[in-house]
Amino acid sequence: MNMRKIALLAAALGLLVAACGGSSTSDTTAPPAATGPGDPVNGAAVYQSSCASCHGGDLAGIDGLGKVLAPSEFVTSMTEEELAAFIAVGRAADAPENMQGVAMPARGGNPSLTDQDLRDVSAYLKAQQ
Repeated sequence: MNMRKIALLAAALGLLVAACGGSSTSDTTAPPAATGPGDPVNGAAVYQSSCASCHGGDLAGIDGLGKVLAPSEFVTSMTEEELAAFIAVGRAADAPENMQGVAMPARGGNPSLTDQDLRDVSAYLKAQQ
């Protein structure tokens, strides 16, 4: 009878460990994305480090690279979330809407930018209009 109790206890413990994730060493769950509104102050810093090389430090664009971002009908026509979503995916060089013929890389070419960074850049761009 003792052996049966031990076996049941071991089985229950095994189920408990499995339910808690066990001792798996690979966690494939991404951390939750921030969902807060954009912070234009942080957005200005992110813009300068990731976007200014094509769009200019003053948002005036650079011929043959990036369009003018202030003033910009494109920027004003979108919400912060829509603009952040656009920046996240970018635009192909051959897209019909691309007037420069130069690709806008996803996340401004900086894959380390978080979704919150993109919302921050969007808030900064909207504030500059």
